[in-house]
Amino acid sequence: MGANESRIESDGLAPKQGYHVIRVAQRSPAQYAGFEPFFDFCIGINGRPLADLGIEFPRGIPSDTKLPNAKWSTVEENEGRTIIINTWNSKHQEYRDVSIVPSRRWSDDQSQSGAQPSLLGLTLRLCNPLETVSHVWHVLDVIEGSPADSAGLVPYGDYIIGWTGGPLQSEGDFFQLVEQYVNHQLSLYVYNSDYDHTREIMIVPNRDWGGEGLLGCGMGYGLLHRIPQPRKQWDEMPSEASKGHDDEYVNNNVATMPTTSDAVSEASNYYVPQNPDSYKYGVTLNMHEEEEE
Repeated sequence: MGANESRIESDGLAPKQGYHVIRVAQRSPAQYAGFEPFFDFCIGINGRPLADLGIEFPRGIPSDTKLPNAKWSTVEENEGRTIIINTWNSKHQEYRDVSIVPSRRWSDDQSQSGAQPSLLGLTLRLCNPLETVSHVWHVLDVIEGSPADSAGLVPYGDYIIGWTGGPLQSEGDFFQLVEQYVNHQLSLYVYNSDYDHTREIMIVPNRDWGGEGLLGCGMGYGLLHRIPQPRKQWDEMPSEASKGHDDEYVNNNVATMPTTSDAVSEASNYYVPQNPDSYKYGVTLNMHEEEEE
């Protein structure tokens, strides 16, 4: 994926900041392009780092080239045309270039308000990629008949990476969340390392299942319980869903699409800043209130 003129070469170093992909809307350009929730971070557009990240790409742009940094407004300016979003993936520990065609037509039938739908179908959060990699909970022993067993958690292969409210910020956050949802359905995002697959599960923490604990499973956290790097590489995993969809978006009659910059999709349970450059242009930017700075 990508174009030669915008390709980022990696020296193995992760960026210190990036726009964390929290959600990818169904049937959106972002889904067809192959964005991966929780593991992907947007760091540039068309080979130029995003202006508000304060980062430089490791290599790939000559040092004597003076190019302005990219802004999220580039997404709207290129509605109906292919752009490259430069991306870092924390699971594979590598950069890649994602070709995508911004379009609002994918959500015409889903829009129920006067606001214009997102051009990309991404919900983002500004953060440090290295921090999110460490905040995962490794599922260990699962007791038969427990809430964890009923939810389909797989011992040793599953990692809890977040919930529908977004990523978790510290070791205690997960256990506090479980306490808050006693006897209520809790939706969690789980990554399975055996199949290199992320899924959503529904679990009901409770003390009435006949054993100890609210979940009935062991949890590992820390350096020894990080997600292992998959064996597969990006070039070996073409997205079947993306075939043919770029052409579909390019061939749509762009003149019939709305042209205003109000492209914010519905926000989740996060604080949304009043004036970020990004959420106006095809993405929803969400961040915790304490991370506003």
